Amino acid sequence: MVESGDTVSNTLKKEFGEEALNSLDSNLTTEQKKSLESSLNYFFSHSQFSHLIFKGYVDDPRNTDNSWIETVAVNFHDDQGIYASRFPLHAGDDAASVTWMTVSDHLQLYASHKLFLHQVALFHHAHCECPRGTQHKKIKNKSLFSSKHIILSDKFFAEKDF
Repeated sequence: MVESGDTVSNTLKKEFGEEALNSLDSNLTTEQKKSLESSLNYFFSHSQFSHLIFKGYVDDPRNTDNSWIETVAVNFHDDQGIYASRFPLHAGDDAASVTWMTVSDHLQLYASHKLFLHQVALFHHAHCECPRGTQHKKIKNKSLFSSKHIILSDKFFAEKDF
């Protein structure tokens, strides 16, 4: 969740670094951390990598009559793999595991996340075992999911300010 005074995109970079890259890992040198942070900053700050997937209210079990979850879901796509390939996936202290996965209707995802992945697959004409017999061209398409609305889909999908 975004803390008061922070932006979604800054929170995203921070959470992604902590949960999927374990940027606090003592095995990384200072130079490696700076290089990784530079790649993340560039990738998340350039609009040619991003496409708005969804913005608004989401059905979530935490919703009540007086409070509810709203989200902004953006697909960050690295066609050439230049930036995403630099991100060494390694679970941090707040994530149980981090892995590349094939996009499939069989994934057990939280709340509305399956819908978001389906929209990303449709946008990229990607392979997806989607409901209602929808057919997609098969391409190599990998995904990473964490509970903070951070998803990689054939390079990257996440929340961002719009």
